[in-house]
Amino acid sequence: MNSPDVHEYTADFDDIPGTRVYTAARARQGYHLNQFAMSLMKAENRERWKANERAYIDEWPMTEEQKQAVLDRDYNRMLDLGGNIYFLAKVFSTDGLSFLQAVSTMTGMSVEEYQAMMNAGGRSPEGVRSIREAR
Repeated sequence: MNSPDVHEYTADFDDIPGTRVYTAARARQGYHLNQFAMSLMKAENRERWKANERAYIDEWPMTEEQKQAVLDRDYNRMLDLGGNIYFLAKVFSTDGLSFLQAVSTMTGMSVEEYQAMMNAGGRSPEGVRSIREAR
């Protein structure tokens, strides 16, 4: 019995619409992005960040694309670039946002719409389940 190729297997994760699976490849890609986010656990780092975001983020060896995604607070892009939502929570918490507020921005819904959807059981399993197959 042949075991599946791990790269083929994990590539299938990218076929799930609206979902970003945090794989080992994403972890490697986002290492410095996530370390930056974790640095915001310390009050002195939050103060430095708030005083001059660009100067603080330039201390981290991230790609310019990662830095811009953070500065734009584009959480979906940060996830695409290797961010882990639990680490990125430090960024939106520093901005004074709740998890609910931040995640709703990632869906295109208002906070109220997102909360109502989640209280009703989450997203419907009906609809597009595969990007490649458009089904």
